[in-house]
Amino acid sequence: MPFKPPSVTPELKPLLLAPERSPEQVRTILSAYGLTDIEQADRNLQAMAGGPPERRQLAGVLPILLDAIAHTADPDQALNHWERMLSNVTRSSFLDYLHSSPRMLDMLCTIFGNSDSLAFTIIRDPTLVYWLAEEDVLSRPPTRKGIEQSLRKQLSHLTVKELKLEVLRRFRRREMLRIGVRDLLRLADVPETTASLSDLAALLIQAAYEIVDADLRRQYGVPMHKNRQGKWMETGFAVMGMGKLGGHELNYSSDVDLIYVYASHDGETRSPRKKSNGKPAAVGISNEEYFEILSRELTKALVEPNKEGCVFRVDLRLRAEGTVGQLARSLEDYRNYYLTRGQVWERLVLLKAWPVAGSMRVGQSFLQMVKPFIFGTGRIKSNLSSAMGILQDVRAVKEMIDAKMADRGHEQRNVKLGIGGIREIEFLVQTIQVLAGKTMPGLLDRSTLGALKRFAEKKLLPVKERDSLTAAYLFLRDVEHKLQMVHDLQTHSLPDEAGELARCAIRMGYDTEDRGKGVVQFRADHQQHTELVNRTFRALFHEPKTSPLLTATLRSINARR
Repeated sequence: MPFKPPSVTPELKPLLLAPERSPEQVRTILSAYGLTDIEQADRNLQAMAGGPPERRQLAGVLPILLDAIAHTADPDQALNHWERMLSNVTRSSFLDYLHSSPRMLDMLCTIFGNSDSLAFTIIRDPTLVYWLAEEDVLSRPPTRKGIEQSLRKQLSHLTVKELKLEVLRRFRRREMLRIGVRDLLRLADVPETTASLSDLAALLIQAAYEIVDADLRRQYGVPMHKNRQGKWMETGFAVMGMGKLGGHELNYSSDVDLIYVYASHDGETRSPRKKSNGKPAAVGISNEEYFEILSRELTKALVEPNKEGCVFRVDLRLRAEGTVGQLARSLEDYRNYYLTRGQVWERLVLLKAWPVAGSMRVGQSFLQMVKPFIFGTGRIKSNLSSAMGILQDVRAVKEMIDAKMADRGHEQRNVKLGIGGIREIEFLVQTIQVLAGKTMPGLLDRSTLGALKRFAEKKLLPVKERDSLTAAYLFLRDVEHKLQMVHDLQTHSLPDEAGELARCAIRMGYDTEDRGKGVVQFRADHQQHTELVNRTFRALFHEPKTSPLLTATLRSINARR
């Protein structure tokens, strides 16, 4: 958020340097900068000032500091964070640094006034301020290769499992700070942010897998099975990213949806160090047991918190049989499950599946294996009656979601699951992909935006409608991010309190000079996007006989038969 000097700068000397000052004078000065709890703000400033030399130093940067926080979502909270920050550094040298680097002063104000989560990351480790100031940390988007190299470098000198996992937690906090600050400064758009979050998650899951698997192999040996030629071979294991992780479009506070799968439930762990007749000697546990232990320990490594937090929250409910099923299954077990018990919603879910850690070969085998379940086998029936079953099943799921949202009073406020929310766009995209994906594989893209682009290229959607849905999706995802980055909580609902809604609008980039005007425009934009999304959703799922999208889809399927 760029620095904007006030049109008329209030005289700030009474705040810190005047021998006497009146409460009314203090109130007049501080209220001009959007501060509402004047007594607390004054206490913050006095605590920040320290002794006489530091007081003069703070007075030197105070005009920029107060003007910068005035343009944030929560100026009062920004001062609270500044007090915490200055109590956790060598005050004099840090104030000198801020005086010499107004860019970093302005940036810290932006962070402190917009995101408690990011603020506490910096307050906890003030050296991150100097890292953020390095030339390439914020000026360029983080790359997957760069993140991976940095992570491996930090792990390379460690041998103890617990210390390695501690590195993963700290590394996540640092990289989340970089991603969040680029977002707040509007240096990154929504696709960059979701891609960066997804890359970070995949790399941390891969690193955690390598750490846990290496530890288990030392205990139990290498999981192996016999191939078709009867030769022993290592049994591969894959972590499948589902949902937004699989689609490379992760949120700030998303759980990571995972499925654990391995190549064969036959076989056992065998020690390669003990040879007998040229074959590894058994050390005694089955592949099924090994991979169940691996899955449990990997999940624990990711979710177990300490003072640094956790690596990621994990949701395993998309696995076969959900919460009651085994954590890991073989490819053959998953084949049998989907053949006999798979449901329509699982067909939609699997469209976003992608291997994020472990054996890419096993992951690709899983993707090939589930294709017949997702798209059906045999000749595709391409008429309205054949499509109605899928449409009705998806509509039923959405109606259950709608009922839950209505019970909570969130049907108009939840940007993910509410009316006209993100889920309606996702259901629309995934349903068309299930209906036409076998005949028209060119429609398949794991990301929602990528799929919408392909729909327009294949003439299923008019370009104008694609652009409108894309704009709505980007808006709603941006709102979701700004809600979640405040406290790093998995929230999707707009606040019902006027002040909090105004803060959300400011984080989105709406008018900070006239907050009331900014909220009005934010509400109007939100209504416009959600009404368009819901109108498009209802046209497909409630009025399929007259849906232009369904008509174009069925026509295209028939043309390619």
